[in-house]
Amino acid sequence: MELAQLLAFNAALLVAMASPGPALLVLTQTAISAGRARAIWTGVGLAVMAATWTLMALLGLETIFTLFPATYVGLKTAGALYLIWIAYQTWKAARTPLPEAVRVKPGKAFRRGLMINLANPKSVLFSAGVLVVIFPPNLSAPQIILVTANHLAVEIIVYSLLASALNRPAARRAYLSAKSHLDRLAAVVLGGLGVRLLVERAP
Repeated sequence: MELAQLLAFNAALLVAMASPGPALLVLTQTAISAGRARAIWTGVGLAVMAATWTLMALLGLETIFTLFPATYVGLKTAGALYLIWIAYQTWKAARTPLPEAVRVKPGKAFRRGLMINLANPKSVLFSAGVLVVIFPPNLSAPQIILVTANHLAVEIIVYSLLASALNRPAARRAYLSAKSHLDRLAAVVLGGLGVRLLVERAP
């Protein structure tokens, strides 16, 4: 494994993280409503689960999904229902005024981030596809640990920077001025992703 391969993986990872999806939506809402620290904890949860999916891909979990489609369907269905539930909660709270500070315990913020990425077992298939293209087969145990730790570090750094940027007063004011519309848009996107997961076929 070469440094260029690790850099290529990081580039693909950054593109994936920048794509609109449940992780980015939840982090954005947490940063604005509950503050920088809670958003960082949410980002750590997102990062831990995403890195775990990469580890699972490196260990061959996508093969299990292929051989036993019911395993994938079960995880996918549970994840889809969780996203739809989050969408429903977001829509329901769209008209509720946001208090000055929402008290969210770090553990709860971490678990929410963890669950958002756990809700998408498709991540392991994405990771597997990227890994197969970039890295040579039969990576050693230290190399697998390095790739996983690298993924974890990149996500934590990026989400921490994003949480800091979104926690600025101007960002909060902009969100508050259009809260009901933005929350409903987020609910539609999250619900749409959940429905899409439900109807997609197993790999």
